[in-house]
Amino acid sequence: STDTEDPKKWKESKKKSKEVCGYPLSIFFIVVNEFCERFSYYGMRAVLVLYFKYFLQWDDDLATSIYHTFVALCYLTPILGAIVADSWLGKFKTIIYLSIVYAIGQVAMAVSAIHDITDSDRDGTPDNMTFHVVLSMVGLFLIALGTGGIKPCVAAFGGDQFNDKQESQRRTFFSVFYLCINGGSLLSTIITPILRAQDCGIYSQQKCYPLAFGVPAALMVVALVVFIVGSGMYYKPEPQGNIMLDVCKCIGFAIKNRFRHRSQQYPKRQHWMDWAEEKYDKLLIAQIKMVLKVLFLYIPLPMFWTLFDQKGSRWTLQATTMNGNFGLIVIQPDQMQTVNPILILTLVPIMDSVIYPLIKKCGLNFTPLKRMTVGMFLAALAFVCAGLVQVQIDQTLPTFPSASQSQLKLLNMGSNPVAVKLPGIDQLNLLPAQYRISDIFFFFCRPANDLTSKPQQGNNAIRFVNGLSAAVKVSTPTADFGQIEPFFYSNYSQVKNGKATFTLRSGSQSCEYSRDFGFGSSYTFFISSTLVFGPNCQDFITAAEDIKPNSVHMALQIPQYFFITAGEVMFSVTGLEFSYSQAPSNMKAVLQAGWLFTVAVGNFIVLIVAEIAKLPEKWAEYILFASLLVAVCIIFSIMAYFYTYIDPAAIEAQFKTKANEDDEDDKNKLQKLEVEMVKRDAISCPDEYGEVKQSKM
Repeated sequence: STDTEDPKKWKESKKKSKEVCGYPLSIFFIVVNEFCERFSYYGMRAVLVLYFKYFLQWDDDLATSIYHTFVALCYLTPILGAIVADSWLGKFKTIIYLSIVYAIGQVAMAVSAIHDITDSDRDGTPDNMTFHVVLSMVGLFLIALGTGGIKPCVAAFGGDQFNDKQESQRRTFFSVFYLCINGGSLLSTIITPILRAQDCGIYSQQKCYPLAFGVPAALMVVALVVFIVGSGMYYKPEPQGNIMLDVCKCIGFAIKNRFRHRSQQYPKRQHWMDWAEEKYDKLLIAQIKMVLKVLFLYIPLPMFWTLFDQKGSRWTLQATTMNGNFGLIVIQPDQMQTVNPILILTLVPIMDSVIYPLIKKCGLNFTPLKRMTVGMFLAALAFVCAGLVQVQIDQTLPTFPSASQSQLKLLNMGSNPVAVKLPGIDQLNLLPAQYRISDIFFFFCRPANDLTSKPQQGNNAIRFVNGLSAAVKVSTPTADFGQIEPFFYSNYSQVKNGKATFTLRSGSQSCEYSRDFGFGSSYTFFISSTLVFGPNCQDFITAAEDIKPNSVHMALQIPQYFFITAGEVMFSVTGLEFSYSQAPSNMKAVLQAGWLFTVAVGNFIVLIVAEIAKLPEKWAEYILFASLLVAVCIIFSIMAYFYTYIDPAAIEAQFKTKANEDDEDDKNKLQKLEVEMVKRDAISCPDEYGEVKQSKM
């Protein structure tokens, strides 16, 4: 919306703001500000769930819960920001103040990810995790307050910079504005996961979450500085009051008045909002009725967002158990989210220029509500795909002993075969330097520090067993296994994917052993008692695969991203278009608030369903969410079937015409009354001779 009610202010602002190619120079600062802010938000959000899982060491469920709580807050605070801007501070001051809060939150997140702050023993793990948790939660709260608070202000403030003669330039501005949103999102979800994957640290090298959060923090500071630099060029309308507050007051009065007149002695009214007629204008009441009609259709919509926003949590965690090697490049798990903005930029023009016109030519009435229904179904289909992918992943995961089982690992370190007989198990014949794993159904001791889960972050867990009679020191450029005593084993060390070269030293003798690794595997390397140090020492080292590498490729996630993005285009874009077409011009903000509220509720539903269901299998959870959305989709389609499309402008025009007619009638009645009064005065008043004279009108 724009505010051009004060021509003097416009004239003054025009003197300040120059124009470039017909556009106010001030909007270029706003566009740059939006790009940097969106880069900051989506860049931080892209790595957030992995930060919870790997840095704060939370399990998948807790990481998912906190992630969706944060996203929900980001979509609740815009309502607060709009009220503050329109009723108190104005858009400009609201953007400035909340951007400062936003930047402080981003800096707090970057500081919370520095493990060296509390790593007193310098082992790479924070010793005071409470400090990092508290600081990160404070940072996320400030970010939610900042990004949500400025969300409804920046676009509207940009629109305020244009006058009525620049309508085409304003439309172009909004197109560029939303292009900056998608551009910032796309670049940040590519860059920040790359920064996270680097190793950094003062005393010990760990995944570089400080840099992954630090760059978005720097971009937010840049966004704030750029916006302030353009301050002298902006047109800054004074706050004119918030329509949402007026709507809430009117609805509240109608409910209160209806409750006071609940007795049967009072006649019923056509609509419960009609009970506000004693205090509020009939046109406002009619406008609120139209909005409530659309808001009623919003009731089933949160379920779509319940599924949609899990691409940043559950789907990212799913990608950590997959193979991201695409040949020329290696994709990080959190980089798979870039598929979404890429597909949006591709599918929106295809839908508008190809799919929808083709459906129309086929004679099908593909109304907006039908599009939204199809979009919800596509989102459910995306989660079915995610469930099928999870089934494939589960088949590659190792089977660890249950609470009633133990695992026994047998290793023949001699030079002759060994026969092993265990209760309830067929005889095992172990060849020299052979390694076997057996599950036995009674308590049995196993080596300390053994793996109980798949290696994290796609790394490979490696250990060595020394079969020599002398101690051996094993090391690589990125890991040191230490000195391994005779007939003993090292602890597991993490090795990245790709080729790794191990150096074995015993006294003055040494040799090198090389091997290629995938993602998420675990190996035990046995150094044979017959090892001869030299160029062929690889022949004397036996590899035993404890856990298979990730064999399910990340490319299998592309179908689910395609369906969820196609669903987003048909649901979200069409939903906003439908909402705006069915609401009065002065009620757009109310519908925007309602739409954002459905996103927040959808993220809260993730927490509720995940806590109530407690399904042990992840694929079953995906199918559960898909089933819930299909059920909601059916309910929404029934509601859409009975919905009658309206023309708000025509309805408003009718009310205004009726109001004008009523005013004209009142005016005519008043004129007639005045004439009658003049007649009476003329008849009743005698002249100076005592005669009564009539006035001729």
